[in-house]
Amino acid sequence: MPDPNAPSGQADSPVQLIEPKRHGDARGWFSESYSERDFAARGIDIRFVQDNHSLSKPAFTLRGLHFQTPPHGQDKLVRCIRGRILDVAVDIRAGSPTYGKWVAVELSAENGRQLLVPIGFAHAFLTLEDDCEVVYKTSDFYAPDCDGGLRWDDPAIGIDWPLPAGTAPELSAKDAVLPLLADFVSPFAYDGRPLAPLD
Repeated sequence: MPDPNAPSGQADSPVQLIEPKRHGDARGWFSESYSERDFAARGIDIRFVQDNHSLSKPAFTLRGLHFQTPPHGQDKLVRCIRGRILDVAVDIRAGSPTYGKWVAVELSAENGRQLLVPIGFAHAFLTLEDDCEVVYKTSDFYAPDCDGGLRWDDPAIGIDWPLPAGTAPELSAKDAVLPLLADFVSPFAYDGRPLAPLD
């Protein structure tokens, strides 16, 4: 889905949409969901050390906005293997001209797309149907002391969540009380690459 909030005009965005090829025949299809060599050819030089897998049973479950702070920041490679989600990344790098801006894309078992969410971006997703399963790789291990997050509905960020009128998302108790961007002092450095649209 196009993101009207996203900045425009940049080709080298740190957040990247990955679309692995599927090779199909009468039996179904085969796809390489991750290849270190192919990622390196795209300029993505990340060593992943942990795989995570979540099941969200009700539609409109929202997880996020999450990140880990240094020294245990996490790059994430996210895909949906059952159902459909809206996956979101928010720029939280100090000094970035796109600080607080976001991009979003629908990931589904059907489309096979993946989103690379690098260190310095908060990540969240909203399930668009029941029984969604999401898997993602991370470049560092879970570190509770570095666990951080921001409010999903922060008006300063203004994410356009596709929630039906009158529907509140299913949230964890922790996510419901995360701080606002205005109260966050970013420990992430800007690397010179502003956030750009995904499509």
